[in-house]
Amino acid sequence: MTNRDSKNDLVWLHIGAGSFHRAHQAVYLHRLRERGNDEDRRWQLALANIRSDMAPLLQELQKSEGSYTLETVTPQGQRAYETIRAIRDIVPWDVQLKSLVKTGAAPRTRVISFTVTEGGYYLDHVHQLDVHQPDLAADLAGDRRTIYGAVTAILQARHNDNAGGVTLLNCDNLRHNGERFFSGLQQFLALRGHLQLLEWVRNNVTSPNSMVDRITPRPTDAVRQRVKEATGIDDPSALMAESFIQWVIEDDFKAGRPALEKVGVEMVASVLPYEEAKIRILNASHSCIAWAGTLIGLNYIHEGTAHEDIHRMAYDYITQDVIPSLTPSPLDLEAYRDTTLARFGNPAIQDTNQRVAADGFSKIPGFIRPTISDSLARGHQPRATAQLPALFFIFLQRWKQGGLSYEYQDGVFDPATVRAMLDAADPLRAYCADALLWGELAGTPPLERLLREAVADINAWLAASTKMSA
Repeated sequence: MTNRDSKNDLVWLHIGAGSFHRAHQAVYLHRLRERGNDEDRRWQLALANIRSDMAPLLQELQKSEGSYTLETVTPQGQRAYETIRAIRDIVPWDVQLKSLVKTGAAPRTRVISFTVTEGGYYLDHVHQLDVHQPDLAADLAGDRRTIYGAVTAILQARHNDNAGGVTLLNCDNLRHNGERFFSGLQQFLALRGHLQLLEWVRNNVTSPNSMVDRITPRPTDAVRQRVKEATGIDDPSALMAESFIQWVIEDDFKAGRPALEKVGVEMVASVLPYEEAKIRILNASHSCIAWAGTLIGLNYIHEGTAHEDIHRMAYDYITQDVIPSLTPSPLDLEAYRDTTLARFGNPAIQDTNQRVAADGFSKIPGFIRPTISDSLARGHQPRATAQLPALFFIFLQRWKQGGLSYEYQDGVFDPATVRAMLDAADPLRAYCADALLWGELAGTPPLERLLREAVADINAWLAASTKMSA
């Protein structure tokens, strides 16, 4: 797609062409451009992807000159339709990512954001690069399969061409996402021996933390059909999201930024309290509902949220353990809890358990373990929280038995290793000893006691649920 804007304009490059970016960051940039202010319209969005899986979508977007239809749905079921026109340049995918590197290295590219999922950062339980991951190992040898390999190629070209500094903006659900990515990037450069580039990066690149929030299910044919009926447009790139949207960013941009605060983005000195509330209250309870719902044969998040027992699991987890761990907070945590569960109960979203249940080996350490650690440190037994990893343990047992109704997807787990863990003489003890999941808690008696009690409770609940449905 040919760039349609002035050569004096500035570029925001986003890596990761999945649904979330198009329903979130692109929406804010679209709204800013739609304001009509020349300075606001100076920023244009370029979209790229590291892997080939999004090549068909990029081709469709190229045909539509980057525009697509977004359907939003309120908890009351009210639907609205909007054509998003933020994407001004489609970066074609190629194996060596040459087009991506060229766009990222251009002097007028000032912000590079990315959504590659939590598992795409290859960090172990102490936030060091897991160099044994095959894709990461390939990039350390010179390939460009991961965000580290791709960004390194971009930064090397910027350094070589004296293209100036840039902001790297992580938009994934990773705690301290900017800091963790930037640390991983520096480790990557050091392991590659790029010491001169590493020094340049430290002086010319920033990576602020951010918090993003919008439930965005995977697009379906039903969405495309509703869009066609409502707008008359047959849009193969159409997608849907809930009406709620939030973006909080630490205001640390190296080479300028669009005035996102004009369209509702919260620019703050520290994203920490927003991040902690979102990750522990929203993300963790989302996973709780998905795992529990799957285990009793439900397909959608709203079904689990409407189930009295599952709703109570999520509510008690937040109320009994998370809110005390996060207090004091600048947020009204009880109101945030209630809003979150209301959002999950929206039947119009049709968000699948399969989507939300994915990547448990990243979600346990990222979303759930911190509340267990904090609770134990202050002498509180987090029994409500322990039910979440207990659900995931039983979920994995079902996976091993071939008893799930869908394919489980996880970017960081090794199936053979997990099968060996579940075949151990004491599978739960092996699960509790997994350092990837539990970090400093791995193998400790307090963790094992908590999870044994929780697994027994969940199994009793499942047995009662099965008996009632028989």
